[in-house]
Amino acid sequence: MITGRELRSTAGDDGTLRLGLADVTLDPPGADEVIVRVEAAPINPSDLGLLLGPADVATLRGGGTAERPEVTFDIPRGRLAAISARLGQSLAVGNEGAGTVVEAGPGAEALLGKRVGMLGGAMYADYRKLKIRDVVPLPDGASAADGASMFVNPLTALGFVETAKAEGHTAIVHTAAASNLGQMLQKICLADGIPLVNVVRSDEQAAVLTGIGATHVLDSRADDFRVQLVAAITETGATVAFDALGGGTLGSTIVQAMEAAAVARMTEYSRYGSNTFKQLYIYGGLDLSPTTLNRLGFGFKWSVSGWLLTPFLAKAGRDVAARLRQRVVDELTTTFASHYTRTISLNEALDPAILRAYERKATGEKYLIDPTRG
Repeated sequence: MITGRELRSTAGDDGTLRLGLADVTLDPPGADEVIVRVEAAPINPSDLGLLLGPADVATLRGGGTAERPEVTFDIPRGRLAAISARLGQSLAVGNEGAGTVVEAGPGAEALLGKRVGMLGGAMYADYRKLKIRDVVPLPDGASAADGASMFVNPLTALGFVETAKAEGHTAIVHTAAASNLGQMLQKICLADGIPLVNVVRSDEQAAVLTGIGATHVLDSRADDFRVQLVAAITETGATVAFDALGGGTLGSTIVQAMEAAAVARMTEYSRYGSNTFKQLYIYGGLDLSPTTLNRLGFGFKWSVSGWLLTPFLAKAGRDVAARLRQRVVDELTTTFASHYTRTISLNEALDPAILRAYERKATGEKYLIDPTRG
């Protein structure tokens, strides 16, 4: 049996959320199972949603010992009802990662000693036991850091393109577009010949995208942003948007720009607006404020809904999922290369100063946990 640490998040009935390291013992792998020594696991916004959940980050308090640090937060009373189902539960965190197979059960012996990417939760740990269906051998020469982010962001970016094609859209608008995911999406769109309108929030972010070949990069803070947006949508014909912010008015502004571009092409006036269908998908929550929609500016052919990777893959089917995963493997160190701001240990993930840094979810900043560092 193998024993290691696992990062846990626990929301208590007392209105606190505690992060700490728990000892976990893994039984030997069974048929078609492997035990992987975790060597790299990214901190994605979706991971932070479980790690910190409803906590008020401003109330962060450090504690524990140097070997077993702990962090505690207060949960605002108004948020407790929304998480009643998780109160008292110690939840493991980390959607994806990569590492080396150290034990293999019957039927999985060929993977022993191989470096693999893996998906299945609880990746912020020293070791992870998984079915072989949840691991993918990395190409020769690929590091654990190369394979750590081979699922969530790459498959999400590919899923956006698959969704757009399946629904008959020929061009896309994307927000928070200078992120690792956004850069992947831009590379995919360039390779597949799909016009992409990138929305960012600074000149520095714009430079990242133009540096990899982006044609349409708009700064949402510019005084003439709305004019630029209508012009870019008019040129590309974009009718679907994927919004990482979720809150605020940016999604509404994009749909209004799509309608303005469509109305400008009309030859006859209609009080119901254009006949062009416009779709806004919200897939993130970087802005936690309410989503505000000015529906009177959309006409009557539009939809706003959520987009998540797991339901997309379930709907797309096994063959599509396998095709997308293979493309990720084939282009792991090119199209789907991830860049990390800093690599930290499990203990450092609970350092208050470091936690505040990765919790900001700043565009272009991505942290990687390597449990072998301590």
